[in-house]
Amino acid sequence: MSEPKVTKADILSACEGMLRKNLYVVATTPTNGLGPVMANLEPHLKYQISLEERSVMFGAGPLFLDNEIDWAGEGMVIIRAESLAEATSIAAADPMHSSGARSFTVRPWLLNEGTVTLRVRYSNGSREVI
Repeated sequence: MSEPKVTKADILSACEGMLRKNLYVVATTPTNGLGPVMANLEPHLKYQISLEERSVMFGAGPLFLDNEIDWAGEGMVIIRAESLAEATSIAAADPMHSSGARSFTVRPWLLNEGTVTLRVRYSNGSREVI
């Protein structure tokens, strides 16, 4: 028995009424150990902050190993873009990728479910994402 073919249109139809926000997930992996990654960390973070400031970045951060302590240099970035080509161009411009310290893949992602809770305390200006 063969698997059914399921398209994006099928998923969109099944998720009627949900958010259905198109985003792109960039998975990034070291190409030659952590030395080149650490050498490019500062310009990479500056680039990431520029994406955040321009509202291109939805979220980003390192992926830790299963022991929840050690890091092998992998990361994930979720970006807003109009197309896979635009998302790929944005990822390629990251100094971590343009330097060759990391390679990357970009995949379209449809955000349907979830929640964000933000707590702001007026008395001291603190804020917390829960």
